[in-house]
Parts: sequence; structure tokens; C-alpha cells
Amino acid sequence: MSEISERSGEPLTKEAHAEGLRAYREAGQKREQAIGNRGPLRLGDDGKLHPDILEAFQTQGFYIFEGVIDADEIAALRHDANVMLERAPVNRDAKVDAQGRPALGIDYARLPYRYTKPLADPWGGTAQLGGRHPTQMTQPKPEADAPEDVVFIMYSMCQSMPAGLRLYGHPGLLTVAESINGTDFVPFNDAIFVKQPGLGGSVSWHQDGVTHWDSTDWDPGIHGFNFQVQLYPATLGNCLWVVPGSHKLGRIDIKARVAANGGSEQLPDAVPLVCEAGDVTIVNRQMLHGSFANSSPDLRISLTFGFHRRQSVLGAKAALAMEDDNVTYDEQRVFERSAVVQVAIDARYQDRPDEPRFDYKPFSDLQDDFRFNDETFEQVIKNYHTKDLAI
Repeated sequence: MSEISERSGEPLTKEAHAEGLRAYREAGQKREQAIGNRGPLRLGDDGKLHPDILEAFQTQGFYIFEGVIDADEIAALRHDANVMLERAPVNRDAKVDAQGRPALGIDYARLPYRYTKPLADPWGGTAQLGGRHPTQMTQPKPEADAPEDVVFIMYSMCQSMPAGLRLYGHPGLLTVAESINGTDFVPFNDAIFVKQPGLGGSVSWHQDGVTHWDSTDWDPGIHGFNFQVQLYPATLGNCLWVVPGSHKLGRIDIKARVAANGGSEQLPDAVPLVCEAGDVTIVNRQMLHGSFANSSPDLRISLTFGFHRRQSVLGAKAALAMEDDNVTYDEQRVFERSAVVQVAIDARYQDRPDEPRFDYKPFSDLQDDFRFNDETFEQVIKNYHTKDLAI
């Protein structure tokens, strides 16, 4: 049983859920502050991620880059994300939005929305996503007037959000990706996590890697990393939690770890990634991480996108049940998905010509072929999320 689970046979109210986590959250924040893995995105004399930050990231498995995304860009991203929310199907089976208009994405190859019940844990304790979420978080009782379904995750930010495509070409973030995964780094996928106030579901403790746990060349970085760009403050009440250093432990028996903690989901060594709007977290995908139901009054929208080493992806089979499990990531597949990065770089350059433009080495000689225009939107960006590189 969780320390904040139902003791009387009745589900917890969201107020009781928040109160049951209060002391744990405060203690976790003190642990995170003691580690100190946060600060501006700094580069070294060689133009790569500063070695002090790289070492801190490799040691702990996370870092919080503060103030990376400026106010104008955050405003544009909020606008586009809110349009996506407004245009979402009114429920998981609908074809229209709340205003009766055809919903965004109904003509996409894959619907760009995933729903959950309010304050629920949709993956915990299930076989979904390869069974990576073996335990379930506490699920507080939503208010009586709560909707039946709420948007939990949105996909295809590069197709659905003009500002999202430009963000994908951010020179500072791509420099970080290159510094960690090499000049031929490749993309993973992107997902927009939506934690609506008093409604947002939880994501139970898990590790993201699937493919390479038993590889003879396994190492702590083999499954890549994810950025999360925070459009609103990530608070103690709604933020992501990570277990520092857990990316170096291999595949963790999560069920056993929770059981050893008395069945409590409040893992004693976890820390919260509290952020301001415009901060960007980077988290190793092998980290043990998760988030609690959002029983707080605060909205969190996190634009999440990751990158791999090329050698980790090339020749690997598709994972995470995102598509046919028999698909193998060959040179053509990697090239097609990586082209999204180059188009995004040019889209950003067209919008911000005075900003340094990132040189993505696999496309250095192909930049003219991948300018952002109607043709490349149709050929490269449209339905790009069906070509994600999940390992």
C-alpha cells in the first residue's frame, strides 16, 4: 500500500493526495538542491557543452538548463500548444473538438492525442509499452464535475505547432545533443506531456530504454536522453521526478524496489525537477523516473524530445509498440527521420536569421535540399511521427 493510498476503502480526494505528498516533496527538493545540477546552458572553449556540465549530467543522469528559451518563444509555444488542446477530439472516440469543428489530426496517419481518466495512472501495472511501468501510482478521486477523459499526451509537435518545429532546430539544444551523442546523432521522438490542473494523470516509475539492456556493449548512455522544455513552471505539485544515478544500474527491478519501500511509491532517493517557464531539463532515458497525479492547481505542459547515438539505432528493431515490431531501422529510415532536424534548423533560421544556425553534420552538404518550404513540409514533416526511432 502507498503511504498516501486509500486507507478507508474510499479513494483519496485530490486535497488529501496533495497533503500526503507534501513532506515528501519538500524533502525531495532539498535533496535536489544539494546535488545542484542546474544552471545556464554553458559551452566550453571548443563550442561544445561545458565539460563541468557534461560530467555532472553523466554522473547524476539529469541536468536543468535554466532560462534557455526566451519569453517570445515561450509565448509562441504556449499559443500553439493551446491551439492543439483546443482542437483535440472532445473525447477519445470523437472526431470533432469541443466547438464541433473537425478535430486536429483526424487526417494524420496516427492520431496525435492520448487520453487518460482524470488523475489516473493509465500505464502503471499494465503490459502497455512493453510492461515498463510495473507498479501503479495512487489514483485520487477526481471532482464530480470532472470530464470523462482528459488529454494526457500530444504528439507531432513539428507538424502541428509551427513554433514546435522551430524549437526542434534550437542551436543550443542541438549543440548539447551533439556533445553527448556525437556529430551524427539522430532523433528519437517527441511528445507533449499535459498535466492539467487537478486532472492530469500520473506516469508510474519506469525506465525508457528497451532494446539494449542485454547488449554486450551496454553503457549508461546507450538508450539516449530526452529534453523537456517547460512552457509553464514545473512545481512540486506537478513536476517530473528522477532517481539520481539510476541510469548506471542497468535494468532495475522496479516492483522489488517499491516493495522494499513498504509498497510506497514515495521512493526515498528521488528528486523533483522543479523549473521555471523556459527551463529545459535533460534526463538520461535509463533513469528511473515518473510523476504523480497532478492534484495541484498548476498546469504543466512539457515539450519532450530525445536524441540517440547513431550506432545505438542503426540496425535495431522498433520498440515500445509504436509500430510493427518487425521494422528494422536501416540507413534510409534513419535518414528520413533525421531530415526533420535539418528542416527544423532552416525553419528556425527563417524566423530568427540573427541567431547562430546549427550545422547538423549528416546534412552539411544537403542544406539546400532541406530548406523549410511547402514541399519539404509535405515530404519530410507530414506524418514524420510514424518514422520515430524508438529503442
